[in-house]
Amino acid sequence: MKIIKKYRFFMFTILVLAAVILLNRQLGMKALDIVGFSFKEMMMVIPPIFILLGLLDIWVPKETMVRYMGESSGWLGVVLAILLGSAAAGPLYGAFPIAAVFMKKGVRFTNVLIFIGAWSTTKIPMFLFEMASLGTSFALTRLAIDIPGIILIAHILNFFASKEELDEIYKKAESL
Repeated sequence: MKIIKKYRFFMFTILVLAAVILLNRQLGMKALDIVGFSFKEMMMVIPPIFILLGLLDIWVPKETMVRYMGESSGWLGVVLAILLGSAAAGPLYGAFPIAAVFMKKGVRFTNVLIFIGAWSTTKIPMFLFEMASLGTSFALTRLAIDIPGIILIAHILNFFASKEELDEIYKKAESL
């Protein structure tokens, strides 16, 4: 019974998809193709991310992460979070498992938020594409606005999060 409760949304989605296929076969098959494409795309991205996570977890000691990205890391932690997020490849959902490992390793919450923000907006391939198609001034202007914006938003979120909320978030990351 517990497993049914845990996967009820997934089972409901399958039932809806089956109903759509029965009512409108063409639309249902198109929806099934989209589901298959998304599943295949995730299977191409998630395994390499988890392999890298395992290596990060084993190869990089917690003390090193705390020194470079922890509470007393200062601007070095911010710069590393931006560089790691910008150099990352893959969709945004790949950033969250890495953020969880960062939290297990004692990375400051603000730096975790900056990493996620950089992953979503300052990727190097996207920057190069913008330079080529929209012009260097546009790409540099966007980057000059995004980086301070990411840092500001991360600090604001950290300011409004209570110590208890942060402790709960870190506790959940430890249990993963």
